Amino acid sequence: MIDQPDLKMGFRPSGKQLWIDPQKTPVFGFICPMFSFEIIPYTLIFNFEAGTSRGILTEKKTWFIRLTHSEFPDREGWGECGPLPGLSPENLTSFEKDLSELSSWLMPRLNVEHRIWENLSPRWMEEWQFPWLPSAWFGWETAWLDWLNGGRGIICDPVFHAGHWRTPINGLVWMNPRQTMEAQAQEKRAEGFDTIKFKVGALDWQQELDMLREIRSQMPSSDIRIRLDANGAWRPDEAMSKLEELSVLDIESIEQPISSGQELAMKELCLSSPIPIALDEELIGKPLDRQKFSLLETVEPPLIVLKPTLVGGLGQCNQWIKMAEEMGIGWWITSMLESNIGLNAVSQLASQYHPLIPQGLGTGKIYRNNPPSPLTVADGFIFSDPSKSWDFSALKNG
Repeated sequence: MIDQPDLKMGFRPSGKQLWIDPQKTPVFGFICPMFSFEIIPYTLIFNFEAGTSRGILTEKKTWFIRLTHSEFPDREGWGECGPLPGLSPENLTSFEKDLSELSSWLMPRLNVEHRIWENLSPRWMEEWQFPWLPSAWFGWETAWLDWLNGGRGIICDPVFHAGHWRTPINGLVWMNPRQTMEAQAQEKRAEGFDTIKFKVGALDWQQELDMLREIRSQMPSSDIRIRLDANGAWRPDEAMSKLEELSVLDIESIEQPISSGQELAMKELCLSSPIPIALDEELIGKPLDRQKFSLLETVEPPLIVLKPTLVGGLGQCNQWIKMAEEMGIGWWITSMLESNIGLNAVSQLASQYHPLIPQGLGTGKIYRNNPPSPLTVADGFIFSDPSKSWDFSALKNG
């Protein structure tokens, strides 16, 4: 029988500070003119057709940041900017140009003595009039932290990097024909996952409901927790009836049952739903504390789901977590189809909280051209295997 940790009490207290290795951080003046950067466009190819409520994904464009310094030629910091079409707030037609302009502006402002990743991003809109580019900030933040910590893939948690912490994660079943989804669920169970997340909202509702009933009959709640993610696919006038039908299946939680931007309708669902609701897309585009507080105070969600690529990086996630815990709101962290470079940063962000409930970090095997890394998934956990190493050769060689 699996443990059932309280979703609101599944983590150690927050207030985390992003970790920097003092032994690897050189002391510069306020401006570091010898830094240089490279933006590397890259197309990730899926191993399968990944079905979502927004369509089928077969590939995903991403941009890597490679940060170097002339006085430390053997040290590189890597970050990933991976906005998702149809979801991320960035304008993807101009994203590479916007990223390049932002990077050029940011370069002379790199400063090891100031926590730019925590203090600078909300000021972009208010003082420097930069558009809010959350995935760009996440990429730059992680490249900078990687470089500061020696260019070894340490972003914010050296314990995880050294292989001394294993973070529980959920298995993910993508939208596919019913038989395929049922087979995937059995595969995830055999792989050692005790929590399985299903994407819903793209198939006929009765088919999805019948499938979940069949899966629950084969996987009792004493063995497997079931999470759902509707990605905002349901209308407000139909969501409650569907939630009530699902409630007999002992569903752990459901993410974003209706589309974002309907705060009052979401508030009503959160108050009345027999299944705990987690806000996901609703968190996009709120980098300022007053925006975060307004959303959480208005909707009063039981749970929130944090994606650094969507909300603007690790510092932004820490701010969401601090505010959520002060308001008694549970949370977990998930990746958003990043390569291993982005997934490494997201995994370290989650691991520094020593989570007890599974996180959404099981996406590392979905690409056939993912940069090799120490990240490993086994028995329902993600961890770093010190016997494995990073290989960026495919990125450097084009």
